[in-house]
Amino acid sequence: MTTASDLHLPGNCAAVSAVLARIGDKWSVLIVMLLGDGPRRFNELKRMIGGISQRMLTLTLRGLERDGLVTRTQFPTIPPRVDYELTDLGRSLAEPVRVLGEWANANTAAIATARVDYDQRLGSERMAA
Repeated sequence: MTTASDLHLPGNCAAVSAVLARIGDKWSVLIVMLLGDGPRRFNELKRMIGGISQRMLTLTLRGLERDGLVTRTQFPTIPPRVDYELTDLGRSLAEPVRVLGEWANANTAAIATARVDYDQRLGSERMAA
């Protein structure tokens, strides 16, 4: 059983940081959310994710595949068809990602207000200095 103190051991922190870096970037989160509905083709993902370049989508999918979160299946058709799908491990991540997305959506306005308040407070402090 892992305890809270185990999580802060230097080796564990590095390992957890690497995992969080993978699943915490904006493209990985979006891809996991989209694949949560089932397999998708590369171009379908590209169309659904506004602003992602082909190279970044390729790199992100490769990273997710390397980490065991996504599988890539190539079909011997002309033109070639490639599907991406969450693995069992990836599906276990989909639920926390969905909940995090819902939290972000529900709190966007409060965060925007907090940022404005902070910026105004910081501006007032700078003027007073």
